[in-house]
Amino acid sequence: MSVFVGLDIGTQSVKLVAYDPDARRSVFTTGVPLELIHGDDGAREQRAEWWTDAVSQCFAAMPAALRARVRGIGVSGQQHGFVPLAADGRVLAPVKLWNDTSTDADGRRIMAAAGGRARCVALAGNPVPAGYTASKLPWTRRHRPEVYRELHTILLPHDYIDFWLTGERWMEHGDASGTGWLDVRTRQWSPELLAATDPDRDLAACLPPLVSPEATFPVRAQAAADLGLPADVRVSAGGGDNMMAAIGTGNVQPGRLTVSLGTSGTLFAYADRPVVDDDARWAAFCDSTGGWLPLICTMNCTVATETMARLFGIAAGDGDALVEATGPGAGGLVLLPFFSGERTPDLPAGRGCLTGMDLHNTTPAHLYRAAMEGATYSLRHGYDAFVDAGLRFERLCLTGGGSRSAAWRQLVADVFELPVEIPQEGEGAAFGAALQALWACGRAVGADGALADTVQAHVRADPAAAAAPRPAQAQAYRAHYATFLRHLAAVRPLYAATDDVPDSSPNSQRTHA
Repeated sequence: MSVFVGLDIGTQSVKLVAYDPDARRSVFTTGVPLELIHGDDGAREQRAEWWTDAVSQCFAAMPAALRARVRGIGVSGQQHGFVPLAADGRVLAPVKLWNDTSTDADGRRIMAAAGGRARCVALAGNPVPAGYTASKLPWTRRHRPEVYRELHTILLPHDYIDFWLTGERWMEHGDASGTGWLDVRTRQWSPELLAATDPDRDLAACLPPLVSPEATFPVRAQAAADLGLPADVRVSAGGGDNMMAAIGTGNVQPGRLTVSLGTSGTLFAYADRPVVDDDARWAAFCDSTGGWLPLICTMNCTVATETMARLFGIAAGDGDALVEATGPGAGGLVLLPFFSGERTPDLPAGRGCLTGMDLHNTTPAHLYRAAMEGATYSLRHGYDAFVDAGLRFERLCLTGGGSRSAAWRQLVADVFELPVEIPQEGEGAAFGAALQALWACGRAVGADGALADTVQAHVRADPAAAAAPRPAQAQAYRAHYATFLRHLAAVRPLYAATDDVPDSSPNSQRTHA
């Protein structure tokens, strides 16, 4: 029987899920951790060969008999990265990632050249905040001029893995809408924003063709041999991790809300039309099904709890007990968890702030709870923008590493005051990529049916992991969330963006993520 593989190229690890559609279950899951290069100027980079090495290790861990059953592969990847390729396919430099804030000033210069932030929204549906791919091009032109001169193709992280697997270069509309260049209303590149990024170069010539969601490509013979796969495996279009997580959590029809608790935190909803906000309170993305995906991203989610766990030597799995041993509000502690700068709220120069310490609440349990609450309040702050715009939701689906925590699931239910459901397949992005491959490979041989039909047939919730809001706790969290917002308002001026950013090369060191 056939197996379909989903790969997720994340910030902290590469994950592989092998899904058997006949058995309606994953038959193999594995992952390989990744390193991260930190720069003192906010730079965050990885090397593309780390990803391909990790993918090879994931496939090597699969039993040979299972590899022989693989018929399709879908690839999910962290959004907004910049993989610079030479004409011969060489990667020319380390990959600048989504959480790289060293290019903040470059994004603002692009917006100024295009006529301002509001003009960018009018042109493409989105501004160019810190981390978007567009901002990385002028940074590269200044800091790595030899790379910029030799640049032939601009790829995103998942595009590069697709290229490595197939030898073909392409993008799809979901991930492409996170570059800052795609007009999400027309699903075409914006000439004005490309020119604002570099008026002296035709950047459109560096962008690969855009493909439809049902596109598939044959795996390279050498790649199949190296990975121990059948020669007839096909690779689907893939997409950004949020787009694939939408598929993997069933968020392919209106009325659903997905919240992902990963390194970054995201919340997003399916739309059958472009959902653009004049104030750009959310990202007006396309999705990877032919629809749209209004999305709010916070750059610090599990980063916050992992930082506290590292500081106090809290073992994996012990955090829930610490949260349960304390009450809502963390004894008065408030953490603004902006360790990596922040996108929502728009504070790329922001840093983590802890307030409210006294002689009684400076315990590992209170600090860990404050981290979990702060990350959740940041997401709630973004959710409020959706509500203000008239969007309404009856429940939310939780995914990402943080969703494995029962305490965090309950906290989200109480803070959002919505029932929470958890999909049976925990790796939402990788599972979504596998489902896309299942559907696209079927279409390639003449099968009918929309992707939504495939999703509806295979995505299942885990009733044992569900959480419902508790009225008393929800009321308490309303007050503590209001306190969080007051602290945010007080701190915001300290980290407001300025144009006085030095053009210094990053002083980098490699650390484990």
